[in-house]
Amino acid sequence: MNLFWTETAQKDLLAIQRYIAVDNPTAAELWVQRLRQRAQNALMAPLAGRMVPELSREDVRELIEGNYRVVYQVFVDRLVVLTVFEGHRLFPEKVRDQ
Repeated sequence: MNLFWTETAQKDLLAIQRYIAVDNPTAAELWVQRLRQRAQNALMAPLAGRMVPELSREDVRELIEGNYRVVYQVFVDRLVVLTVFEGHRLFPEKVRDQ
């Protein structure tokens, strides 16, 4: 099984890193590494993440890391990270419509 990141998810990580880096560049890098590692770990048990409540789809799951939600879609041969965002924010419409 392979892990892929959508362009949206990659942009999300970059935005998170930039936001945190304003106060602490080292912490920003560590947070992005943690989020990437969390997604990588999902390859071992892809259905262990909870179903995304806003979508109620078996194939779209999420993992929580700190205040962030890592949302991914499960396929037979791959996981695709769709978005990463702070948990207090509304679920992104751009992902809901995929």
